[in-house]
Amino acid sequence: MNRRSALVSQDQLEQRIRDYTPKDFLGALRGPGLAVIAEMKQRTPSQGLLSGDYRPFELARAYEEGGAAAISVLTHMAGFGGRPEHVQDARQASSLPILRKDFITDPYEVGEARASGADAVLLIVAALQADELRRLIAVSKSRGLAALVEVHDAEQARVAVDAGAELIGVNHRDLRTFTIDLGLTERLRPLIPKDVLLVSESGIHSAADARRVREAGADAVLVGESLMRAADPAALIAELRSAAA
Repeated sequence: MNRRSALVSQDQLEQRIRDYTPKDFLGALRGPGLAVIAEMKQRTPSQGLLSGDYRPFELARAYEEGGAAAISVLTHMAGFGGRPEHVQDARQASSLPILRKDFITDPYEVGEARASGADAVLLIVAALQADELRRLIAVSKSRGLAALVEVHDAEQARVAVDAGAELIGVNHRDLRTFTIDLGLTERLRPLIPKDVLLVSESGIHSAADARRVREAGADAVLVGESLMRAADPAALIAELRSAAA
């Protein structure tokens, strides 16, 4: 981030921020049925390379054609092969709301997200102190962006709620062991107010998985690896949406 902030002055960043009007990310997830946030990433720490021919522009177009409610773009280089420019590629190809997914810890990165054409940012409770989380949620709102606040257990869910999160993501993947527990949505949903949108993340591979988390109270699913490996991503999105209708 330090390198990027050195290359783009604050005045330049503010102009780019003014040039983009964010879309309603939360509104896109409030439609009938289960919303699908379709994710793009070149690789992951647990699965390695997912695409040897990574093309965010083409992926964004396919995701929109398949009926995704929103798009998630990994911009973290070290673990996922991403960069902020991939948000710009997706924005050129699609009119859907876009989530910039990264390990965001600084207000500069929130502004950078909007300047790139994103409409939401990921905030990970495990990576932030409670006061930092509150601050970044407030900064996101001031920039006109939604904040997807990611949790992994009951205590983190309470922290997210106390911080005023309007959108909470339950990550089924244990970041220490990489094991998946789809039952986490079922256990944490009762701790999250009904007016807070809930996204089930990781381990959604099939229509049965989508149906299970929908019945547990998820408003949306975030699906990445399955889509990146799918021969027809649009068809998989349609399958996930129809299974949980």
